[in-house]
Amino acid sequence: MTVALVWLAVLMGAVTYPSRALPMLAPGIERLPPIVLEYLGLVGPAVLGTLAAVNVATVAGTDAQASFHVGIAWLAIGLSVAVVVWRRNLFVGLFAAVLVTAAGRSLGFD
Repeated sequence: MTVALVWLAVLMGAVTYPSRALPMLAPGIERLPPIVLEYLGLVGPAVLGTLAAVNVATVAGTDAQASFHVGIAWLAIGLSVAVVVWRRNLFVGLFAAVLVTAAGRSLGFD
């Protein structure tokens, strides 16, 4: 196990922190134009979606080359997107994805 990606996670946290902390640090943020508020609300899901797509679509092989991979995670991501669209709740969608992934992996699917 390597810790090389820890620095990437720290960097991503530092890059996305200002947009996440803006409501706490800027008084009167509710007076911003609606398009700006919508953009700030979509930064978190966009970063989460990007991280999920990279982790679902590629798997490091034995020779340290990334390869395309189709597994139980694709089903979990699809279910998560469908549940989020249906229920309009990110937590419920993520919870459904975790349950499907855990059940699939316990049954031996990768």
